[in-house]
Amino acid sequence: MPAFLALFLSAFGAATLLPLQSEALLVALLLAGQQTPWTLVAVATAGNVLGSLVNWLLGRFLEHFHGRRWFPVSETHLQRAQRHYRRFGCWTLLLSWLPIIGDPLTLVAGMMREPLWRFLLLVTLAKGGRYVVLAGLTLGWSALGSQ
Repeated sequence: MPAFLALFLSAFGAATLLPLQSEALLVALLLAGQQTPWTLVAVATAGNVLGSLVNWLLGRFLEHFHGRRWFPVSETHLQRAQRHYRRFGCWTLLLSWLPIIGDPLTLVAGMMREPLWRFLLLVTLAKGGRYVVLAGLTLGWSALGSQ
């Protein structure tokens, strides 16, 4: 159970604007082989999506504070994300798994009043897909090394 909690919290924090990584922990847990890969992927995905939901909520309800020094996204990153969001719409959320631009995109989605159901669907596909690919690569690489 502590491994699942650590993975969930790591993935949650990594999806917010905190400078955390969840991939290294997922890979370590996959290689340890003590939990099923699908369970680990599900826990990481749930934590990461809920962390992105925090960003969406910040964008939705704290938009008028975006010029403040304490606001979690710089004005430059925010403007870039807004430009991409205006140009490509909700489909930019499929890039929410990317470092640096993914977190501001989820915040901008809240600011742009993206419906919650569509936000959750697209972010879950993007972030879950990343963890599935990472798990597949890790386990495939591990299997190749053990032959």
